[in-house]
Amino acid sequence: MNNLFLGDLRVEVPIVQGGMGVGISLSGLASAVANEGGLGVISCAGLGLLYKKFSSDYTKASIFGLKEELRKAKEKSKGIIGVNIMVALTNFTDMVKTSLSEGADVIFAGAGLPLDLPSFLEGKYKTKLVPIVSSARAAILLCEKWIKNYNYVPDAFVLEGPKAGGHLGYKPAQIDDGKFSLEELLPELLENLKVIEEMEGRKIPVIAAGGIYNGYDAKRFLDMGASAVQLGSRFVTTDECDASLKFKESYLKAEESDMTIIQSPVGLPGRAVFSQFLQRVKDGLEKPKKCPFHCIKTCDYTKSPYCIMVALYNAFKGNFNKGYAFAGSNAFLAEKITSVKETFQSLIREMNEKK
Repeated sequence: MNNLFLGDLRVEVPIVQGGMGVGISLSGLASAVANEGGLGVISCAGLGLLYKKFSSDYTKASIFGLKEELRKAKEKSKGIIGVNIMVALTNFTDMVKTSLSEGADVIFAGAGLPLDLPSFLEGKYKTKLVPIVSSARAAILLCEKWIKNYNYVPDAFVLEGPKAGGHLGYKPAQIDDGKFSLEELLPELLENLKVIEEMEGRKIPVIAAGGIYNGYDAKRFLDMGASAVQLGSRFVTTDECDASLKFKESYLKAEESDMTIIQSPVGLPGRAVFSQFLQRVKDGLEKPKKCPFHCIKTCDYTKSPYCIMVALYNAFKGNFNKGYAFAGSNAFLAEKITSVKETFQSLIREMNEKK
């Protein structure tokens, strides 16, 4: 099995764990994945809520929370730990600076184009920078901007297809359009990157993501040329996942028909497990009275049907009357809760099987 190389970083098993907020992938899950040779990822989304006891100031609590999660992850693992930061977060800059100063191995940046991300390195940090994109066009644009403005080539790209959980970088009509499937997007991106790779004299790994659930899925995209795969939903139903048991059980109980596309207050479509709360939203019965955090740049609470950060936090705690779980298209395949080690063993066995 090939390793994933991010510059001088070697990820032994080409499996990246998706960064899932609010509170779903923290130090517990990230360190467990890293200990199995994969790349574990802590999500920044909602840390100010998770650490509200430290400070009532959402920004200060978020910074403290990220420091704590990185510290705990490093105590539990000597493996590779990354941080997922949504560009749409109002505290994006704080989260990037904290990730760098606390020695995160990788920053994954999506939900927007991180056009100025290399500027934060200031020539003194070794953290690898990996944008999350949904098209070859976005990836090439980022390459051009980063190389021109900062003489920096992205250390890799995560190419996230429309079967992913959470926020999707697609128009609603594109989600079920075969022309926008990961199977179509991956070869296009690999082909477009060849020119830049030749110019810069280095390979730019592509990590395939979105709807990848088992080792057979993973092998298919690795055989197509991806350097690694990213899985999120598969790791939710593990002992080490930081979510509540009720959150994990929402996956176990879900049917394929429960996987639904919603319009998020962030301004993007998203995929989630249908819940009582989402029915109330559909019926127009939820409405935020105020904006408690101003956590998302694109969110206007006067036009939003609900506060997404509070809804995801409630789901993290297991309260589905007031929240919902984001999930990939194949999350309903979960049958039981297993350990991260068992999950890796299953994935690697399936990836190595000849069909």
